[in-house]
Amino acid sequence: MKGAKSAGVQRQYSGTAGRVENCQLGVFLAFASPLGRALIDAELYLPKSWLADPARCGQAGIPAGIEFATKPVLAQAMLARALDAGVSASWATADEAYGMDFKFRRFLEQRRVNYVVAVPKSQSVAMSLRAGDVRADTVAASAPPEAWKRLSCGNGAKGPRMYDWALADVHFEAEPGYRRWLLVRRSLIPDTKGELELAYYLCHGPAGTALEELVGVAGARWAIEECFQSAKNEVGLDQYQVRRFDGWHRHITLAMLAHAYLAVTAAHAPKAQTAWSASHQQRSAVSWHT
Repeated sequence: MKGAKSAGVQRQYSGTAGRVENCQLGVFLAFASPLGRALIDAELYLPKSWLADPARCGQAGIPAGIEFATKPVLAQAMLARALDAGVSASWATADEAYGMDFKFRRFLEQRRVNYVVAVPKSQSVAMSLRAGDVRADTVAASAPPEAWKRLSCGNGAKGPRMYDWALADVHFEAEPGYRRWLLVRRSLIPDTKGELELAYYLCHGPAGTALEELVGVAGARWAIEECFQSAKNEVGLDQYQVRRFDGWHRHITLAMLAHAYLAVTAAHAPKAQTAWSASHQQRSAVSWHT
C-alpha cells in the first residue's frame, strides 16, 4: 500500500507479509468447527500516531472520540460481542501477540473460554513452587525423550501436519476443576541451521484434558489463514480501494458475510452432514490474526 491517507496506514509489522511495510492492519476473529470455518468479526487497528492527529482522522472518516486500543484489546471486544450474541466456543487460540498478554488470557478465563495460545520462547512459567518462574525454552530443553509424542495437529495442503509435542503442568493458581499447561511443539525436519524449530503455547482448560485435544486446538489456529485465503479468492476480501475508516469496515463486513454464507451452505450440504456424523472431534474454537 502506498500513501499516507488510508485510515490507520503507516509503516508497521504485517504478520501476513512477515515484514515491516506501509500497510493497514486488521484484527480478525474466526470461528472453526468440524463442519467448517468463517471470519465473523474484524476491527481496523488505529496506531497512536493517527489518533494523535484529529484533523487526519477526520479526513479519513475516523469517528471522534475513538481511543487507542491494542490488538489484544480489540480481540477482547470482538470475542465479547460474539459471546454476548450467543456464539458458543469451547476453546480459543491465538498467536504470540495475544497469547503473551496476561490481560487477554485472564479475559478468556473470566468468560469461561478455554485456550491454547502461542507465547514466545522467553515466556516465564511457574514450573514449581520452589524454583519460581522459568523460561519456556528452558523447560523444553529439560524435557526427557519420553516426554515427546508425535501427533498431527490437523490436515494441511500436503496432508497431516505432524510434529513432536510435549506437555508440562504449570504451577499457577487455577479455579477448581481447571489446570494450566505449557505445550511445546517441535518440528520434525531441521531448519537451515540444522536445528529443530520449537513453538510454545500456554494452555488453560478442564483438568484431565488430553494432550491430543490441546494439540488439536493449537492446530485450529491455521483455520484463520484458510479463511483469509478462501475469502480473498472467493469473495474479494482484499479487493478494495477505499481510504476511509467506514469504507474499510463496510467492505470487510460484506466480504465476511458472503464468506460466512458460503461456509454455512457448504456445512449444510449432505456430504458435510455425513462427515459431521462420523466425526469424534466435536470442538469449536475461535482464533485471531492481524
